[in-house]
Amino acid sequence: MEKFDIAVLGGGPGGYVAAIRAAQLGKSVALIDKDRLGGVCLNWGCIPTKALLKNAEVLNTVKNARKFGITISDYEVDFTAAIKRSRQTAERLSKGVEFLMKKNQIKVFAGSGRLTSPTTLEVTGDGELQQVEAATIVLATGARNRTFPGMETDGEKVISSREAMILEAPPEKMIIIGAGAIGVEFAYFYNEFGTEVHLVEMLPQILPVEDEEVAKELEKSFLKSGIKIHKNTKVEKIKREGDGVQVHVTTGEDQQVLAGDIALVAVGVTGNIEGIGLEEAGITTDRGAITTNEFQQTSIPNIYAIGDVAGPPWLAHVASAEGRIAVEHAAGKEPKPLDLSNIPGCTYCHPQVASLGLTEEQAREQGLDIKIGKFNFRAIGKALAVGESAGFAKLIFSAEYGEILGCHIIGPEATELLAELGIAKALEATWIDIANTVHAHPTLSEIVMEAAADAFGEAIHH
Repeated sequence: MEKFDIAVLGGGPGGYVAAIRAAQLGKSVALIDKDRLGGVCLNWGCIPTKALLKNAEVLNTVKNARKFGITISDYEVDFTAAIKRSRQTAERLSKGVEFLMKKNQIKVFAGSGRLTSPTTLEVTGDGELQQVEAATIVLATGARNRTFPGMETDGEKVISSREAMILEAPPEKMIIIGAGAIGVEFAYFYNEFGTEVHLVEMLPQILPVEDEEVAKELEKSFLKSGIKIHKNTKVEKIKREGDGVQVHVTTGEDQQVLAGDIALVAVGVTGNIEGIGLEEAGITTDRGAITTNEFQQTSIPNIYAIGDVAGPPWLAHVASAEGRIAVEHAAGKEPKPLDLSNIPGCTYCHPQVASLGLTEEQAREQGLDIKIGKFNFRAIGKALAVGESAGFAKLIFSAEYGEILGCHIIGPEATELLAELGIAKALEATWIDIANTVHAHPTLSEIVMEAAADAFGEAIHH
């Protein structure tokens, strides 16, 4: 049995970051993973999907080149090459994580890990059984796509996001179930490559966690691009029919069947809590996730859980932050618990969507006295110059003290623009701090300054 200070089960963006941070703190570290390092995010999620979405963005630019004074009379789309670029990007980054493990002298065990006691793990891989002992264990086993009865995936006609990334060709017609971030990103991608896309959402708006105005703006853009949207619509069952699928849905009292070549199920994730020895160890779980405190400790204090397996928000950057907090706490440091009110959420469709903090509806439900600043990209010189003038920034402030409560952006580079607001909120900046900070002209970031000023009636270009 090999002994370490800290053992991490799972090599995704939570696990490998926790391992590296533990090594930086002078700990001996073991990392156990049964797949390629980087987890779902790097190999089958965040990174390869962004590569695909860049392909779609380039295609959109080619289609609309005429408005920039460039005529492209003939072009070809090589879908296989687009998929290949995505896979190459993921593979390169996974190898980068392997390098970081060696650089930080982290011992990697390839195989499936299982708790056998509060301080030991059994690792099974390539027919070999190994034992790992550690004073601290960090569980970072991630999550998998959620399915419901009647919506089971088969990997061929009823697929998950994983298969959606490696299709050989764009289908003629795709039914996407779930209009969260994953659903809308694939809706944009496949629509751009010529697929007839039907986006089905059980709730009253697409991107249900986003501000209502933002969701409406994205819906308007999607409808204009030809995506069919079915809101307030429940999927009863999916049936394979010949070479395609039939999705039986109910909208109010109306029932209909949406026929397509492929159905993509994107209705969220559930934690990988099975088969890792949680019950035997006595670790508490709740609704498919491991229960933790503010420092990511489980019901057994020397065992921590981070990332998707510890429940929402299911975001790679949350997993990484939780990994750092967990190992610093285990090492006797005093890390600051994660501020869940300041977690950025990003959706990389077109137009992009980014947000943090409270929506307007949430703020009003809490009875808060608020001021709202809103500014449109069409009044921003840089947005007009680059031909991306759709969308807006919407900032929510406390009326009494002017501190930031929520930030919502839809439009060009929204996911990059949000970082400024995350720092501002963390430092308890007020609207006047943002409005009086000189922003370079011409830049898209001016929209943040103008929206802040607008909340209190001082926007210059409104």
